[in-house]
Amino acid sequence: MTTAKQISAEERSAAEDAVLLSELAEALRRVRRGDLKVRLPRRAGVAGEVADAFNEVVSVQERQHLDLRRISRIVGRDGRLTERLDEEGLDGAWAEGQRAINSLIDDLGRPTTEIARVIVAVADGDLSQHMALEIDGRPLRGEYLRIGRTVNTMVDQLSSFSNEVTRVAREVGTEGELGGQADVRGVAGTWKDLTDSVNTMASNLTYQVRSISQVTTAMARGDLSQKITVSAKGEVAELAHTINGLTDTLRLFAEQVTRVAREVGTEGKLGGQADVPNVAGTWKDLTDSVNSMASNLTAQVRNIAQVSTAVARGDLSQKITVAAQGEILELKDTVNTMVDQLSSFADEVTRVAREVGIEGKLGGQAQVRGVSGTWRALTENVNQLAGNLTSQVRNISQVSTAVAKGDLSQKITVDAQGE
Repeated sequence: MTTAKQISAEERSAAEDAVLLSELAEALRRVRRGDLKVRLPRRAGVAGEVADAFNEVVSVQERQHLDLRRISRIVGRDGRLTERLDEEGLDGAWAEGQRAINSLIDDLGRPTTEIARVIVAVADGDLSQHMALEIDGRPLRGEYLRIGRTVNTMVDQLSSFSNEVTRVAREVGTEGELGGQADVRGVAGTWKDLTDSVNTMASNLTYQVRSISQVTTAMARGDLSQKITVSAKGEVAELAHTINGLTDTLRLFAEQVTRVAREVGTEGKLGGQADVPNVAGTWKDLTDSVNSMASNLTAQVRNIAQVSTAVARGDLSQKITVAAQGEILELKDTVNTMVDQLSSFADEVTRVAREVGIEGKLGGQAQVRGVSGTWRALTENVNQLAGNLTSQVRNISQVSTAVAKGDLSQKITVDAQGE
């Protein structure tokens, strides 16, 4: 028969089991709601083992939850791809779950690290790197494969773009080979716009430099009819405007110099001056030099003409007084010397003619120093004339005097001709 004591123990155990089950149900509901702080109080016997087992399961879940939050923050936010979940002390599905997440981080980290390696190389200007499409013996798949191929295509396009731009820049900017164009195949969007911009720049530079070269070459050959007509902006437009202005200035300068040279040198129209407005620097100096030359020549030639005209009119009082150098100075000295000699010659001939022909002073001779050529011959002829006349007149006088004295033995023996 069952005693009252036994019934009381069974009732007490049933009551404790009911309390445990109620607490366990409430704790499980809290765990399901995400409350991992819940714990069952410690008990003796089987109920205590159940409570301890529950508490261990919840502790493992809480630890895993905290570890997942930690790894999410460190890997996902801080970007530290070397961090992993702690698998120590875990077995079975718990350890498998940790290893699965760690494997996921590995699978996510390796392509990301590879992408970062290539992007860093590109940022450093190294376009020789490519993203490996097989990592640790495992080929990339899905989105990672697509991203890898996209990154490698981008690197190839950048490399091709860089090579072509460098080639065009070297040919046009360094080697002077105009007309070069960048050829980057398969590009679109910004890369195509950049390629087109580089080619437009190279094309514009080619047209502009060739036009400038054509005009300057024509200018160097003396053809001042060319102008830079290519479209340009900024400093190139300023250069084109400057060269065109230079061409206009040179053409006007050439026309004015040619006109002055023709008038002064060919047509004999003295006093001409070159009129080149708005010039400065060397061009103003050249214009002033041409005008100074024309002015000097005008003054010199007019002075020489004035003296020559005076000489032709018998006026030997004029002298060339204009400032001169070089051959003009030699000509000035020669003409002035000639005037002096002509004046001296005229004075001496006049004196001898007056003495011999008017005053009857025979024996006079013209003294003209430093003459030669015709002037010396003329001086000698005048002196010979005076000498002959002196000899003849004196011989006639001697014979006439003797006759007057009754001496008829004298005869005129001097040489004479004509009358």
